[in-house]
Amino acid sequence: MQYDAKFWLKFSLINLFIVALLGVLMRYKIGFEFPVFNQKYVQESHYHFAFYGWIAHTLMVLMVNCLVKTNSNFKSSRYNPIFLANLISSYGMLISFLFFGYGILSGLFSLTAILSSYYFSFKFIKDLNRNKVNPVSAMWFKAALFFNFLSTLGIFALAYMMLSKNLYQNEYLATSYYFLHFQYNGWFFFACMGLLLEFIKASDPTQLKVFRLFFISCIPAYFLSVLWLKIPEWLYIVIVMSAFIQVYALIVMLKSLKHNRQIALQPFILRYVILFVGVALSIKLFLQLGSTIPVISKLAFGFRPVVIAYLHLVLLAIITLFLLFYIYAQQLFSHSKYAFTGLMIFTTGVLLNEVVLAIQGIAAFTYTIVPYVNDVLFAVALILLLGAGLLFYFSLARSEKKQIL
Repeated sequence: MQYDAKFWLKFSLINLFIVALLGVLMRYKIGFEFPVFNQKYVQESHYHFAFYGWIAHTLMVLMVNCLVKTNSNFKSSRYNPIFLANLISSYGMLISFLFFGYGILSGLFSLTAILSSYYFSFKFIKDLNRNKVNPVSAMWFKAALFFNFLSTLGIFALAYMMLSKNLYQNEYLATSYYFLHFQYNGWFFFACMGLLLEFIKASDPTQLKVFRLFFISCIPAYFLSVLWLKIPEWLYIVIVMSAFIQVYALIVMLKSLKHNRQIALQPFILRYVILFVGVALSIKLFLQLGSTIPVISKLAFGFRPVVIAYLHLVLLAIITLFLLFYIYAQQLFSHSKYAFTGLMIFTTGVLLNEVVLAIQGIAAFTYTIVPYVNDVLFAVALILLLGAGLLFYFSLARSEKKQIL
């Protein structure tokens, strides 16, 4: 079977729809009674499938597509077994976590997904060195795979804690944040940046500077998530410096991309989406900078709605919307008005989700209960599901008319 990016990306959109469906189920269970599923099991199924079935799968397919574009003779079909293994592992985690939670079965599927990512990293870096990919993009890709490896060490540490039953709250939370940090801010973010620079064909010294700044600050930035621990003064200074470095890198990057022709030529909806992503990334990095103030850090990580709002800001508003932008900007699926309507609805859902979660998080500081907030979040989850469903249906429908906006 030959490599076909569109074929594998069909699974990406299907999986995004499933992620949104699980999100609706979680929100429904919070606001209404639905005892069939365990809420914790649904949550674990939701985030594992989002990470591996939606984001990791999509990133791997798009990264290989970069190699295909630079070398028409590249034997890309060798990656098909890796994509298949990752999808089988993802669906295995989806089902096993949903019905049984953490256990031997879910652990085995998690392990096969991790091993698949290791094998992908080995092959991809090897092929990357042999092909003429944008050199700065190649650096982002290699760093992304390195941070993915670092993040998986957190999974093994969590597995050890559970098997040995040595579950201490601080250690458990610190390890969980370790995994999330190097997934969100390492593997996902760096891979997206590699795709972006490959798309806009940017390899100037400014972009190299941006890469170096984000790379050197990524590891110390992890400690922004654990400022509630007893941090030595010298380490606290390094953490604050890393937060400032990332904000500075953001400003340099946005200035260099401000008048990029590749982005300016995109249809209005895609320019709107990438602008939304840029604003969300800016908010994220400035929030990180603000969290270096100990009082604010303790408040933020002491309230679950704030943590959920932050995680969704990264996962939905930055990573997910960027991937959708990239897929359509590269015309891997047609620019139909119906698919773009789905994209607009989904983006609106992301915005509403963040606004409501932010209100809920701010209200939590004063222990104020926001009336009907769970009902509103359930309605927003339905908007996200509708947008994802339209993207899936109209992007894949063979009979749709190619109507360019």
